[in-house]
Amino acid sequence: MFTLDDLDFLASDKGVRVLEWLAHEDISDTHKIRVLTSLRKELTMSQAAATLETAILRKKAVDKFGVDAAKMFFTREALEQASDPQIRLYRTMLLFNESERTFGTIIDAGCSIGSDAIAFARRSKGYRVVGLDIDPVRVWMAEMNAIALGVVNAVFRVADVREGIPDADFVFFDPARRTEEGKRVFNVERYEPPLSIIQQWTHISRMAIKLAPGVDLEQLAPYGGSVEFISVEGDLKEAVLWRGLRWHGARATLIRGGIAHHLQQHENRAAEIGAPRAWLCEPDPSVLRAGLVQGVAANLAGTMLDETIAYFTTATKPQGEWAVWVRAWKILDWMPFNLKKLISYLRMQGVGHVTIKKRGVPMTPDELLPRMKLEGDESRTLVLTRYKGASIVMICEDYNQ
Repeated sequence: MFTLDDLDFLASDKGVRVLEWLAHEDISDTHKIRVLTSLRKELTMSQAAATLETAILRKKAVDKFGVDAAKMFFTREALEQASDPQIRLYRTMLLFNESERTFGTIIDAGCSIGSDAIAFARRSKGYRVVGLDIDPVRVWMAEMNAIALGVVNAVFRVADVREGIPDADFVFFDPARRTEEGKRVFNVERYEPPLSIIQQWTHISRMAIKLAPGVDLEQLAPYGGSVEFISVEGDLKEAVLWRGLRWHGARATLIRGGIAHHLQQHENRAAEIGAPRAWLCEPDPSVLRAGLVQGVAANLAGTMLDETIAYFTTATKPQGEWAVWVRAWKILDWMPFNLKKLISYLRMQGVGHVTIKKRGVPMTPDELLPRMKLEGDESRTLVLTRYKGASIVMICEDYNQ
């Protein structure tokens, strides 16, 4: 746990020198005690712990912040909750593409260590960015991060946004979605601050609220706006409630290879139900959360397996612009699920290794794998799911896209 005194030391000339030394030391778990003992020869326990923790977090932060991580300051919780770097870039581009103004003010409410505020400020020098947070340690870190990265059009203040926020052209609101013990919070009214606080900000016409990707859409009904589910390279990262933009309805966004692909609710179409065909398709999780599976299936000439199952199948391998929204496995065979018959089938095919996927059935891979006891050189992907309400298993080639 950092204190303001810790930050004073880290920002001092001596603190900077120690951090530069630690950047070249082995501070892995097996060497931490040795390094901490060395630091204690000239630092207090608090200073030694703060510099070592900062060095450790800087190394962990490279995946999210690249070369900037070596200059920045973090708490462990703030780093874990920081937005994906591709989403930070995407969000700033979306905001400024939607904006019709050149100059104005952006407020980052709940700015933490300032990563989103700094991203907004870097994107447009014409905007003044104000970061607000109730935690003085994180606000100080945000200030230090802005200075370290040469960002001059962002300022940070200690403030309780529950007491109101200043006028602004745009507000980005990132409420805490974990308890002090680190457990996820699923009810938007138990966020800190609760989502309902935005109803008090009647003077703000445009805002984006960062939500947990598993948010219950029914909880968002009172707030209007548009919900966007964002995945990066097929991994669902976050949900955002947008208010005051020019598009409406649920939207799926997939960022792949640095390119953002979008799918709107109005593009959804119904797909028929049919028996498994040649290719099994699993939609991107952003499509599932936005409720747009049937539209993707219909545009790929696919048929659903069951009204309640998100898998669908196609006669040919998905190609073209719609193929980005799915992962596909070639189906070699399928049958009603019967474990004894499945094991016999796999042994006859010389299958010794399987990857098990499931959707809509109670069995788990951990339950099935020990009971199979397969031998052989072949590998297969087994997909346990339902077809018209009945349990089936599809035997597929391993995924190789």
